[in-house]
Amino acid sequence: MTTRGVAPRPLDPRAAVRAMRALVANPDDTAQVFRIVRALSGDSFERLYQRALADPTGRQVLERKSDILPVLQDRERLRSLPEGTLGRSYAAFVDRERITADGLVEASNEDLDEPIFRDEKARVFSRRLRDTHDLWHVVTGYQRDLFGEAALLAFTFAQTRNRGIGFIVLIAMFKQWSEGHRDAVRLTWNGWRRGKRAGFFVAADWEALLELPLDEVRSALNVTDPPRYAPMFSAQAAAAH
Repeated sequence: MTTRGVAPRPLDPRAAVRAMRALVANPDDTAQVFRIVRALSGDSFERLYQRALADPTGRQVLERKSDILPVLQDRERLRSLPEGTLGRSYAAFVDRERITADGLVEASNEDLDEPIFRDEKARVFSRRLRDTHDLWHVVTGYQRDLFGEAALLAFTFAQTRNRGIGFIVLIAMFKQWSEGHRDAVRLTWNGWRRGKRAGFFVAADWEALLELPLDEVRSALNVTDPPRYAPMFSAQAAAAH
C-alpha cells in the first residue's frame, strides 16, 4: 500500500480568485502565486510526489532528505566552478538579477504547509520544487520578466500538472492576448510544449547537475535551445533593472 506524503487539501476557488486579482495588480507579488497553488492544488502535489518516488533518480534524491537551499546559497563555491557549468551559470544569473536563493522561502510562507506533511521526504520534495525554480530559469533560458515567468510556469505546469499553476498560466495567456502580445502567447504555449518534451526536472539530481556544463545538462534533460524573445518587465522590475 502506498503511503501518502501529504494530507488532502480542499480546493478553495474563492481564495484563488482573490490571490489572482492581487497578482494581476502586482505581478511581482510572488506570495500570491503560492496562495493560488495552495488554493487549487487539491491532490496535485501528492500525485507529483508519488511520480517522483517512482522515478529511480527521484527516489534516490529524496531518500537523501537533503536540503538544496544551502548549496544554492553558497555563491562563492558556485562562482568557483568552471566557466559554462550550470552552477557557475546559476551564480551569474542570481548575481545579475540581484536575487537570493532564499527569496522564495520568504514568499512561500512555508509554515502554512507544515500541517499537511505526513512524510519527511514529502517536505523535502516540496522545498526542492520551490528552491530550484531559478535553476529551471537557467536551464530553460527564460528570463525573470513577465513573459519569461509565464513561459516558465507553462513549462512547470507541463511537468507538474498542478491545477494552480495551470490557472495562473491560463490567466497570463488571456492577458497577453487581450493586450495584443501575440508573440508572448506563442512563447507561453511553447513553454508548455517544451515542458512536455523535456525530461523530468522534478526528479533531477540538481546537486550533481550543478557540476556539469550547462549544454550537457540541457541535453540530458532533453531541453531545446533557449528561445529568443523581447522581455517585458513590470514597472517595479524595470526600475530595478
